[in-house]
Order: sequence, then C-alpha cells, then structure tokens
Amino acid sequence: MYRYDDMDLRAVTERAAQFGEQVRRRLAGELTEAEFKPLRLQNGLYMQLHAYMLRVAIPYGLLSAAQLRKLAHISRKYDRGYGHFTTRQNIQFNWPDLEDVPRILEELAEVEMHAIQSSGNCIRNTTSDPFAGVAKDELEDPRPYCELIRQWSTFHPEFAFLPRKFKIAVTGAKHDRAAIAVHDIGLALVTNDAGEVGFEVRVGGGQGRTPILAEVLCEFLPKADLLSYCEAILRVYNRLGRRDNKYKARIKILVQETGRAEFARLVDEEWALIRDSGLRLTPADIDRFKAHFEAPSYLELASSDTAVSAALLGKDRSFSRWAMANVTEHRVPGYSIVALSLKAPDRPPGDVTHQQMDSVADLADEFSFGRLVVTHRQNLVFSDVESRRLPELFGRLEGIGLGTPNFGKVTDLIACPGLDYCNLASARSLNIAEAITARFADAEEVYDIGDVSLNISGCINACGHHHVGNIGILGIDKEGVEHYQIMLGGNHTEDASFGEILGRALEAHEVVAAIDEVLGTFVALRTEGESFIDTYRRVGAKPFKEAVYGGAGKQRGPREDREDRGHQEGPGRPGLVPVAAGRREPCAAE
Repeated sequence: MYRYDDMDLRAVTERAAQFGEQVRRRLAGELTEAEFKPLRLQNGLYMQLHAYMLRVAIPYGLLSAAQLRKLAHISRKYDRGYGHFTTRQNIQFNWPDLEDVPRILEELAEVEMHAIQSSGNCIRNTTSDPFAGVAKDELEDPRPYCELIRQWSTFHPEFAFLPRKFKIAVTGAKHDRAAIAVHDIGLALVTNDAGEVGFEVRVGGGQGRTPILAEVLCEFLPKADLLSYCEAILRVYNRLGRRDNKYKARIKILVQETGRAEFARLVDEEWALIRDSGLRLTPADIDRFKAHFEAPSYLELASSDTAVSAALLGKDRSFSRWAMANVTEHRVPGYSIVALSLKAPDRPPGDVTHQQMDSVADLADEFSFGRLVVTHRQNLVFSDVESRRLPELFGRLEGIGLGTPNFGKVTDLIACPGLDYCNLASARSLNIAEAITARFADAEEVYDIGDVSLNISGCINACGHHHVGNIGILGIDKEGVEHYQIMLGGNHTEDASFGEILGRALEAHEVVAAIDEVLGTFVALRTEGESFIDTYRRVGAKPFKEAVYGGAGKQRGPREDREDRGHQEGPGRPGLVPVAAGRREPCAAE
C-alpha cells in the first residue's frame, strides 16, 4: 500500500497544527461559528443533530492493521467506543469533543491518515473496487491510479471551492463493484482495438433528489492523459456549475442541461490547453505508483488448497453458509477473498466497536498480510487469506461477532444514520434496518433468497443509496409522521439502474411486512439461477405491487408458514438521545 513520504507527512502534520489554532480561536470566541464552519469542513468536521462528527479519509478503502488499531484507540479515548464505516470507504466518529479534534488529527498523522477533504465542496475520497488487486476478473489494479488522483486532487488550489462536492470512483474489473455509474466521474480500465489499456470515462452520475446515471464522455482515454482530462472536466464544471442553487449545483445537472455532446466539446476545448502540460503521465510515473502496490509474497499452494473441500462444507453447516456467502475466489491459487460482514443483528450497519477493531487488526496481521479494505457497502474485506485456513478464520470471526454469513444478502443492508443523528433527515433509518434484520434472522432463509441488495435512506439526499438498491427504502415526512417509500429495480453494477417507486408510502410498522411480501413474490416467481434484479426486470413491478398493496388474501409464496416478526421497532445505536432540532448545514452525505 502507499506509504507517506516526507512531503505527505509534513502536509498532514502542519494541517493538524493549523486546525488546532483555529479550534483554539473558536473556543475563545475569536471566531464565530459562521467563520469557523468552512475551516472545520476542510478538516472533515461536521455538526450533526446532537454533536460534531469527524470523518476520516481512507483512500480507496485500504487500511493497514496499524491504522485500524489507531482508529480503535481514537474511538476509545475520544469517542464512545465505536466507529462507523461509510459508503465512501471512510470512517466516522460521531461524538468527539471539539477541543479534542486537533489531537485526533495529530494521532491520525502518526499512522499516515487524515481528515482533509472528507467534507466540503471539493474532490472527496476517491473510491475503488474493494477486491482491487486480487479479483479474478480484473484487467489491471486500479489503486495506483486512485493514488495518482488522490495526490493530484489534495490541496488543488483551483478545486478547493467547487460549486458542490465531487466524487470519483475507479474500477479495473469486468464486474463493477465500485458503482462508477453514480459518480461525478467514473473511470473503468478498458482495452482498445489495439490491445492497449486505458480508461473509459463517465461523467455526471449521482443520486439525491435528482438521480442520474453517468454518461460516457470518452470511450478510450490513454493512461498518460488521465490527470489532464480529469482536470479539464473539473475546470469546465468549476466555471459553469451552478452556485446560486445547491440543488442544481452538481455536475450531473450541468451535463444534463448542457447536453453530453456540448459538454464533451467544452472539455476537449479545455483539455487542448493542458494536455501536453506537466500533468501528462509517463510510463515511469505510472510504474512508480504501481510499485507501491506490489503483490505480497504469496505461497505456492497445491491445487487441493484452492478451495475448502466439499466434505468440510457438508460437515459444518454454519461454516458452509459463511464460505458460500462471504468468500470469493482469489486470482492466486490457494488464496481467497474474505468479506467480514458488519451487519449483525445487534448493531447498526457499518458500526464496529473498538474491541472488534483491535481484534480485526490482529486477524489482518495473522491472516491477510496486515491489510484490509473498507467496502462501499459498509463491510470489511481481507484480500489475501490462505484457503486452507478459512475454517480457522471463521471460528475467530464468530468469536468477535463478525462471522455473519450474509455478504450480498438481504440483511447485508446499507442504512444511513437517519433522524437518529442527522439534522437533514425526514425519518429514522436504523429502526427499519434493525426490524428487517430481525425478520430475516434465519440464515437458511436468507441463503435461500440469494443475492439481493437492500438500501435505506432517511431523506431524499440518498446517503443510504436507496436509488440503486435492488430494494430501496426512502424515509419521508407526511404531516409530521414518518413514512417510507419502497422502490424496486435499482442496481449499482455495470448494468446500473435506478429503482422505481412501487406504490403509496408506508408507515414504519408496515415496512417489514412489505419487504416480506416483495421477497416472497420473488421466490415464487424466479426461475433457476435468477437473481432478484433479473426476476424484477423480467416480470416487472405488477406482481410485487399486487403482493404489497393487494389487501387481504395476498399470495405469500413459500414463506407463508414463517412468523412475521416485522412490527417491532428497535432503538438504534446504544446511547441515542431523543430526536431534537439541530443546526442545519449542507448535507453530510458521503
């Protein structure tokens, strides 16, 4: 993984010291909140409903064991004993005291971490495929290019105050696990007719109140031109993007209003001015960055070590379910990619305690060359586990509450903090997530349903990515009562689509029964090997709508004999305080 040089370390250390002085002035009353706000946002510090929230950047999701131990320490010493991994492959601390934040930043710098540009109208954390570097379907490792983008964009003077936040994602695999279609810039490594590797560039994707899928702006961009072309896009956006209306400020609106062809012309015009500048990447430049991501020293394992034996899978049902759901084939024989689900019944999605973080760091050292990855679906990944050691790892994960066998399943859901934390939310999300998780607690049932993504947002800002969930749930306020819209048909992968509203919004106590009906209908209608999104696209919304809204006598499908446990609402995170009015600021959405 990338290691800081002297310049990197000096930059983050000086920034922490600078912010320390700004905090001192704020606490002394020398800065008003209005004056302090842009300064704290540049350092990842938000004001949420009840307290400050600090968002720490994890570039392209890659963490070392030492860094995770530092995050555990910070959660223990300065927060309430847990951290929250986000949909931008970052981590958030929800309860730091303002006077402690400079010291937190100093401690982060000790392990080559920071919170710079994790908020505000700037280029945010660049994300990537959580299987980057080890996926069998990968054309090329995208992480060196993510690091190039990170270094180019950090402290970029021209893009420090954009019309709105800006998000970039990069993938190098055939199967898109980075959701590039819903990013301001999405980059996919591809080959041209001559067999050369370059980038397909998509622009103008995003969710929120105006969901739009990114359009292909350039079908093949040579690697040498990566930074100059991205800079040309940002220059056009910075010059022409709306600043008078934050709801129309994202680049997706500019691309739609300008038109793809005209926007491409404007970019090409700008690009011609800088293409041959110092931004051009040489093969030596690229090789230098690739050297930071060299493969670890893999063992040469026999073919019999490439997978767990069928006999073992048959012997241990719990291990079998976990291996089938949470383990993915590695590009190197004898190794596996292992997902650690952060979606257990006893905690909100993405939350990890300080004890778990310490334990995961130890396991990363022991099983995965001291490295792990944060996914954009709020899980963790060990990239390099010897397959013959999977049973041992599973036992250890079960012991710390991270052995849930639901990766990619209905209970592997995304949920934003909602009205329990966010001062922009219209409804709670965590109680709905908890109720759905409780309803589908039967691992056999979850395994039978198969792969399905379920995403929950507490407001239209779409922090929970409800638009691209196979099943999306959106919280809304109807005359002071929390309601929830159900959407079906969303997908974030290479054939990305947005979900469609199924019918009238439901009250909280109706949601889990509706999800039960949706999944029962799917199971009844699917053909062999068909996923939820495949079935929905084949049969359309009608049978699902009839199942949910058809009144008494609805067809429940093969789960009609199971207890409906979906009418209880959970309390969300431990230590929640009652919902109250808070100071509002631009959405803290990732």
